[in-house]
Amino acid sequence: MHLSMHNWMRAEPIDVTIRRLAKYGYKSIEIGGEPDKYDTKEVRQLLKDNGLRCWGSISLMFTGLDLVQADEAGRANTIKYLKDCITMVKELEGEIMSIVPSEVGKVNAQADEKTEWNWAVEGLKEIYTHAQKEGVRIALEPLNRFETNFLNRHDQALALAEAVGPDCGVCLDAFHMNIEEANFRQALQKTGKRLYDFHVADNNRMACGQGQLNWRDIVGMLKEIGYDGALTVEFVAPLDRTPANPYKNATANAEKELTAEQLKFIEDHGSGVLSEEFYSWLVETTANTLLPLIK
Repeated sequence: MHLSMHNWMRAEPIDVTIRRLAKYGYKSIEIGGEPDKYDTKEVRQLLKDNGLRCWGSISLMFTGLDLVQADEAGRANTIKYLKDCITMVKELEGEIMSIVPSEVGKVNAQADEKTEWNWAVEGLKEIYTHAQKEGVRIALEPLNRFETNFLNRHDQALALAEAVGPDCGVCLDAFHMNIEEANFRQALQKTGKRLYDFHVADNNRMACGQGQLNWRDIVGMLKEIGYDGALTVEFVAPLDRTPANPYKNATANAEKELTAEQLKFIEDHGSGVLSEEFYSWLVETTANTLLPLIK
């Protein structure tokens, strides 16, 4: 296992992100699914210069990106978007594309269960074929019920992966699992060899070690099932606007890289514009919690 991290939680130049990860002992990045944003040759060189690699990417299901929407053109656009993300991963010499099938924040169905399921399977099969051609593995990620009404648990993700293809995997996230899974250990055991990616944040979605999850046990469970991929950090720090706020340095003005679309996505996750100081502290805190457990 090794330590990786997403970068969508704070808009900043990618070289700033990469240097920070290298400083705190991370080995890779799971870069945000924005294929039009990155010069892959430039990012690949930045990673090499800092002794990091690309683990993969995560789909950023902004408004309108949804494999289970009623609009046929919208589904086609989502398929194209995910294929472009996979091509980006290939160009960055990564290996995993984690996919959330439905728009984040959409909790109302647009069709009956069978129709939505068929839309998901049909779209993912096309994406899966493209991924196999590019040499990238895809992993389907369930989110908690407050972020999506489509895929919430490991067994649902496994059923969808099995319907898509033999090499389609699952990505699990400790934060979402803590809400939705009845038995953490059982969920990991049943996912087994189909677990291609694992995202980490504490139960309060702060940095690992700042909540109630037992990371020694979780890492131990991952070792038990033979998981040897990334622990990809995805904390989404909530902002406290009350006098009880313990983090007076948490917020900052937006970086020029932050788009309105990105800001909405971050705010829909219950966070906001984080200061570089606060964000770096969360990155370091997670490393201090997890690195001793995976060495």
